[in-house]
Amino acid sequence: MPIINTQVKPFKATAYHNGEFVPVTEANLKGKWSVVVFYPADFTFVCPTELGDLADNYAEFQKLGVEVYGVSTDSHFTHKAWHDTSDTINKIKYPLVGDPTATLARNFDVLIEEEGMALRGTFVINPEGEIKLCEVHDNGIGRDASELLRKVQAAQYVASHPGEVCPAKWTPGAETLTPSLDLVGKI
Repeated sequence: MPIINTQVKPFKATAYHNGEFVPVTEANLKGKWSVVVFYPADFTFVCPTELGDLADNYAEFQKLGVEVYGVSTDSHFTHKAWHDTSDTINKIKYPLVGDPTATLARNFDVLIEEEGMALRGTFVINPEGEIKLCEVHDNGIGRDASELLRKVQAAQYVASHPGEVCPAKWTPGAETLTPSLDLVGKI
């Protein structure tokens, strides 16, 4: 079954956030827009470039009322150790969620069972807890936080403007489309 428009499944996890270990459940992903970004492992290579890029853009996500969650199958203790030893990871202000049981990775269908690690999965969740965007990359392909930000803006626009859709490369303020019989074959 496709994951788009499904509800986030129940889970309990612990995150390292602002110098503390904090509980995180599916309830944290409801009531506001959320972005969940899975990555393979702490202390690796592409992962810190992505997480650092998200950290650099975090204020923009916050302005949109979006919380970002970084998730790997490492423990919250490992997240703290990485935070304490890496200048790139030290600048992260969003929660880093530990998923050592791989419950979240399984729930979002990004677990590589034989490796015990997650693929690079990105999920945008609306305030009702529904998954509105899902992208899964091979672990050798890094993501771009500014493109993710644009997609969140498009998802929020579509949610608040029923009947309108955002075309390719849409940015806030650009023209949208209203699907109708009159548009068929004219785009």
